[in-house]
Amino acid sequence: MTDTASSGSVRSFADLPNLYKQLTATPEFERAFGDPIPLSIIEPGEEPGEHDMPDPLAVQADCGAIIATLFDLFVDTRLEPLAAEVAWGFVNSFHFTAQKLERREQALADELGDLARRPDLSEVYNREMEEKQLLCQSIAEHREAMEVCRDYAAEMYRVQTGWPWSQARGSRASKASTATQVAIQDYLHQRELDQRDRYLPRGPLVVASGHAQWHDWQPIWDRLDTIHARIPTMTVVTTAQRKGFDAIVAAWCASRNVPLLAYGLVGGGRRAPFLRNRKLAELNPVEAVLGEGSGIQANLYQTLRQAGVPIHAFRKADQAPIERVGRPGGQSLRRAA
Repeated sequence: MTDTASSGSVRSFADLPNLYKQLTATPEFERAFGDPIPLSIIEPGEEPGEHDMPDPLAVQADCGAIIATLFDLFVDTRLEPLAAEVAWGFVNSFHFTAQKLERREQALADELGDLARRPDLSEVYNREMEEKQLLCQSIAEHREAMEVCRDYAAEMYRVQTGWPWSQARGSRASKASTATQVAIQDYLHQRELDQRDRYLPRGPLVVASGHAQWHDWQPIWDRLDTIHARIPTMTVVTTAQRKGFDAIVAAWCASRNVPLLAYGLVGGGRRAPFLRNRKLAELNPVEAVLGEGSGIQANLYQTLRQAGVPIHAFRKADQAPIERVGRPGGQSLRRAA
């Protein structure tokens, strides 16, 4: 027997931590799946019942296994470049479902608020309140389960591709998530309405933006760590690109649990990127981490510099070369030594 972990046996006390880790789910899965509410409602109109949740460890293992299997399916074939797109869609399915549940949860919460403002001592009123509250709690439980699955599958996607997963549009915000990604339209809207706290990133803003073809992540992470040590309550704002410099920043935010605002382009036309750059400066950021890029990126540098924002600049020429390295289930990118 050469592999203690895979065999599940213990030869010494030193083997116990690895075996225990193998046989237990992470705290996020234990919280979402391991302690369900006593009664729940699966669909509106149904009677409350004692419905089981999936086993936390089984859900976590299957989420990771599905992503790995998708890459194994196409590896060393002409379809290998499509593996990342298929895996992205799998992660996004969890995100899409979580968003639908969140909208239903919010609608029910609004209905409960309306009922609470119109108190009634009748039995019918009390029963309606109890049913709506239980349904809202059930949907919230379902939403958190989907968010936990999404976040874990997204981490598996990052391991397989070397890039963090990010949604195509809209918001990503969950108490189970390691980070909060919020589209700037949602951020401004929620700030005006002063609603749910988890959609209201607070603290000094740090702008981070660079070229879509950027692979050298370590210097960026090191610089962000330095800034974070000085500004622990910082919120990062990127220009919402799903790869390159912005994706590296998004991965750092996820690993450090730092709120992230993805400020995409609003509207069309040639001036849209430059208007976006001006809006970024109007957010009054305290610092900026910028990578060399196109003329639009140069304009952002000049705009922030004129606004008096301290800038940490990186040149593309400073990047180390990359090489492809093999691994079970696919390939990844790393910096050459």
